[in-house]
Amino acid sequence: MRWIMAALALAMLAAPAMAQQDYRAADADRRIMLDRLGIAGTRPGADGFNRDAPNAANYDEAKAGTPALPELLRFVDGTPVTTARAWEKRRSEIVALFDREIYGRVPATAPAIRWRVDRWERAVEGGVPVVKSWLTGIVDNRAWPAAKAEIALRYTLPAESKARVPVILSLGFPEGFRFPGPPRAPDPGPLYTEQLLARGFGYAVVVANSIQADNGGGLDTGVIGISLHGRQRGPEDWGVLRAWAWGASRAFDALAGDRAVDSRRIGIEGLSRYGKAALVAMAYDPRFAIGFIGSSGAGGAALYRRDFGERIGNLAASGEYHWFAGNFLRYAGPLTPQDLPVDAHMLIALAAPRPIFIGAGTIETGDGWVDPKGSFLAAAAASPAWSLLGRRGLAATAFPPVLTPVVAGELGFRQHQGGHSNRDNWPVFIDFASMHLFRKEH
Repeated sequence: MRWIMAALALAMLAAPAMAQQDYRAADADRRIMLDRLGIAGTRPGADGFNRDAPNAANYDEAKAGTPALPELLRFVDGTPVTTARAWEKRRSEIVALFDREIYGRVPATAPAIRWRVDRWERAVEGGVPVVKSWLTGIVDNRAWPAAKAEIALRYTLPAESKARVPVILSLGFPEGFRFPGPPRAPDPGPLYTEQLLARGFGYAVVVANSIQADNGGGLDTGVIGISLHGRQRGPEDWGVLRAWAWGASRAFDALAGDRAVDSRRIGIEGLSRYGKAALVAMAYDPRFAIGFIGSSGAGGAALYRRDFGERIGNLAASGEYHWFAGNFLRYAGPLTPQDLPVDAHMLIALAAPRPIFIGAGTIETGDGWVDPKGSFLAAAAASPAWSLLGRRGLAATAFPPVLTPVVAGELGFRQHQGGHSNRDNWPVFIDFASMHLFRKEH
């Protein structure tokens, strides 16, 4: 049953991207990058559908391994990091490694965005009077008119707040989007948006695919295509996760321009591939006050060096390689995850000292592919960054029982039983966010 649940969840994960992918164009683009790197091919990823396959996904903790991680608080030259000032230098060193080896660099030619208000209305949601706004970010493509992008952003604020409103920005889907397949049962209880409004938050959604299509065959358009002026990506040029994170920062700019929004208390949220991008946004943009990272797995909060669920070979295949810089493909052949100069704990640590909440479902309910324990271990390994800066990181060292929130520090974690979804963790995250964002200093 566990294997069936995992396979069903994996199919659900893949479905939205598969509907949009042009795999022939993606394969051709990927092949060009491999040739540029001098790589004949990459190792296969984990097979999440056939438990008898030689490369079947591992869900046995005893076989996951106990990886030795790159040292967080030590410079590349071996010098220890012992002060907050030294951490700032180490932080820049870590960012440069992620730029080069994992996510790619945002080029100096990244386009400007002009925000247009398309619609504005008053309404009532969950009994709360609200103001709703729909914006479009017009991406300046004059340097390369063959590519284009229009970023879709919508947000909702409590209408009767006497103070500026904190907002949680989600990387998500267009209004009216529905996953393929039969209709899902409605969520029990209030929607997360109504929960946020009831606690004094606003909510926002920026449509990730309006920033950059989730498609290796579409890298010649969107913000990546515009910034590269039609040329092929180089090994260190930005991938789609970095582009989505960059687009979230541009949505931050738009939200901060609304005088009703408290720009000091804008958070970022995402699930699955959007959880990866939300963590990248939190790591790279210090303006985000808090993060909610759900089921982000490999390429997000889970450790690359653990053999559990998804592997680097999956990330380097034609359906996902475009999320990353070209250089990342090398770690699926000829290099291995052990050769990476960084791991997920270092990405999480880039958020310090700000609060960040990491969650996932259970293996039994279909979320084993994203390695929930691997995310917990990464958070634990990231905690020394918070300690160095005078804050408490993760308030646990042992993997907690399911449904047990670990929220006494600036790093939060909880494993729920709702499968591949953030739904069951929203109430805990809202409590966590309220505790941190409504402190007296704000």
